[in-house]
Amino acid sequence: MLRVIDVDYIKEYKLALTFNDGKKKVVDLQPHLTGEVFGELMDKSKFVQYALTPVTIEWANGTDLAPEFLYEIGAEA
Repeated sequence: MLRVIDVDYIKEYKLALTFNDGKKKVVDLQPHLTGEVFGELMDKSKFVQYALTPVTIEWANGTDLAPEFLYEIGAEA
């Protein structure tokens, strides 16, 4: 099962993620921050309010993204 094991804020809407398979990827989430729930995260003060869960990252508003999705959209770091 794929998991995010480390996350670091880079800038804007970019995060550096480390996955449990050892891969490190940079994800730019800006194109994905749409709609009622995810759109809230366009406010950078809210975007940076995330925490690592046992499987992925979750924002203070309860929003999370599947690790498989993050892996797929990430660029090799």
